[in-house]
Amino acid sequence: MQGKSGWEPAAAPYTILDSLPAEFSGPPLWDWHADAAWSYQVTSVGERGDQVEWLADRVRAGVVGRSDGHWAHDLYVSQFRVIDRELTYDAGGDPSVSAAGAIVSYVQRFTITVTPA
Repeated sequence: MQGKSGWEPAAAPYTILDSLPAEFSGPPLWDWHADAAWSYQVTSVGERGDQVEWLADRVRAGVVGRSDGHWAHDLYVSQFRVIDRELTYDAGGDPSVSAAGAIVSYVQRFTITVTPA
């Protein structure tokens, strides 16, 4: 959030989305028949453990949640079809507390796999 004095911190709780470095194998990237997978880290940040666990539950349900055998929420990737979503790391209810004890975080990592549409 940008205010008059420059960048100001967001009010807790909030999430941070980071794209992780990609590793590719298989056909070259210019091959339009190749599948691709990208990994993302979502860090939920709050002032209390229950805040970050609530946010992590919401993120998990939004990305890999299922309903009646289908994904609960569509992910749109231009010119591709999402063929898999995987929760590859979850802090498992063990939030990390900062040294000062004022900030709590909860880390999750997801891999999204796509194929050309």
